[in-house]
Amino acid sequence: MREVALLTNPTAGRGRGARARAAALPRLRAAGLSVRDLQGRDAAEAADLAAEAVAAGVEALVVVGGDGLVHLATQVLAGTRTPLGLVPAGTGNDVARYLDLPRRDPAQAADRVAAAVLGGRSHPVDLARSGSRWFVTVLCAGFDAVVNERANTMTWPRGQMRYNLATVSELRTFTPLPYVLELDGTTVELEAMMVSVGNGPSFGGGLRITEGALLDDGLLDVVVIRPMSKPALVRTYPRLFSGTVASHPAYEHHRVRRVRVSAPGIVAYADGERFGALPLEIEAVPAALHVLG
Repeated sequence: MREVALLTNPTAGRGRGARARAAALPRLRAAGLSVRDLQGRDAAEAADLAAEAVAAGVEALVVVGGDGLVHLATQVLAGTRTPLGLVPAGTGNDVARYLDLPRRDPAQAADRVAAAVLGGRSHPVDLARSGSRWFVTVLCAGFDAVVNERANTMTWPRGQMRYNLATVSELRTFTPLPYVLELDGTTVELEAMMVSVGNGPSFGGGLRITEGALLDDGLLDVVVIRPMSKPALVRTYPRLFSGTVASHPAYEHHRVRRVRVSAPGIVAYADGERFGALPLEIEAVPAALHVLG
């Protein structure tokens, strides 16, 4: 019998993770899979449990949660042949968007995972790496990072409205930042509202800041939003959901293999997780992660 590990964040999506696990676990077992049912008491224990399962040779590591749990699993799976499976149960679920997975039906998502495991169907995707850490979606290093910092301390409201409210709150005091970017060895000094480094096209529940980013091109998409007035920024914000922000005159897009981002006082976020203080050097690593599908 083929064995998979099922790693759940029961608090993802304000309890949606626990409910999704309850729906997914029996579907995986009904499909004929042996399931290691893993739940860590905290992120460190969850990572240890995942690493132990991968070292033991499970067919796949299946996570039940959102982009944060995918981020944790990626630190374990990057550079291995063990594929990642996903039952979406988070707030943003951008990785699930990338992979075109059902985001509101955990049983259907589990059926997709089981079929892929039994059929031996997985494919490689790129990751971004900074030092020993990896990310799948977007690294935020400006106004978007400041918004993430605030949003992740808020307990209300839920979902995308949390980011919207955090955005409005930060607009009151935010001013453009001085950046130094090294884009494949070329140094650029500029002022900007934000700099975002995308492995994929969106973050934060479908905010398409790095529109056009692909998971299999071996490149990072670096987006600069040049200074604009606060009213203009407010008017531009809804365009992130459709990706049409890319046509705004303040929008600047570079595709590179490696970038170094420097700006004072900014803690970058990636996959919605606190990633590290700038400066950071980030590189694209082709085919670093295998995903079921």
